[in-house]
Amino acid sequence: MTTTTPPVTLDDVRHAAARLKGVAHRTPVLRSRTLDERVGAEVFLKCENFQRVGAFKFRGAYNAASRLTPEQLRRGIAAYSSGNHAQAVALAARELGTTAVIVMPEDAPPSKRAATEGYGAEIVTYDRYTGDRAAIAEALAAERGLTVIPPYEHPHIMAGQGTAALELLEEVGELGALLTPVGGGGLMAGSATVAKGLHPGIRMIGVEPEAGDDTKRSLEAGRRISVPVPHTIADGQALPTPGELTFSVNRRLVDEIVLVSDDEIRDAMRFAFERLKIVVEPSGATPLAALLTGRAGAPPRRVGVIISGGNIDTGRFAELCGNRS
Repeated sequence: MTTTTPPVTLDDVRHAAARLKGVAHRTPVLRSRTLDERVGAEVFLKCENFQRVGAFKFRGAYNAASRLTPEQLRRGIAAYSSGNHAQAVALAARELGTTAVIVMPEDAPPSKRAATEGYGAEIVTYDRYTGDRAAIAEALAAERGLTVIPPYEHPHIMAGQGTAALELLEEVGELGALLTPVGGGGLMAGSATVAKGLHPGIRMIGVEPEAGDDTKRSLEAGRRISVPVPHTIADGQALPTPGELTFSVNRRLVDEIVLVSDDEIRDAMRFAFERLKIVVEPSGATPLAALLTGRAGAPPRRVGVIISGGNIDTGRFAELCGNRS
């Protein structure tokens, strides 16, 4: 009888946590009596919008980059991302004394592009609806001798992302459910590995925008399904296909994927701003939207939510949240 070793384990996440200690922020867990009363549960919000670069992505990027050899660091790093992983790799490269080239879509949020450049990275753009960002990055890497750090499809990335859930559970104890946004699946894979490893009975719920339900369809089909590149305000989740490695984890450990509309995401962003006094980007607001709307069903007594990021500029925030229609 043969067994398949999972690409990421609870020990991998613990090792990543040790590597990130003193480098990544241990982000706060917020509570709100108003939120608890509205959803009928004790809600614990793990606020990765307070992480370095404003999103959880720094955890995985630094964990992966810090494991490169001195020769790989000398040559530099390549990555591809719509924004948060781009910033994370750029900062990790700067922290480690190397350089980064980032492939970003032409329509990436200007604030995310500016921040990536501010960390010292070189940016190469592409059309997200016609171009293959991974192929572009691999070609650049081959030409320049760079090492590619993908946004989610790597064991060290998944392990790094899982440290957010590890911190949450260490701080608040056992939860009945944990909601996280799902794009490529790295945050969910790392979080589910931790949560199920520590508390097997926890319910893992992923949240996607309605326009980008590739993971939901894939889990229902038992295989990876591709959808057209989504048109959604949740740009960090505008992906057509789950990762192969991440899906191998999530199909075993995720209990349910629920969908939220762009309008519901806007409402959750407004709620976070007006009642919690925090700024959350659209992708980071999707699990809060699922909780507020009841899309995830009746919550257990204690539920965790990973707010994955807060990278949105004032103009875009006002555009999305300023008017109620």
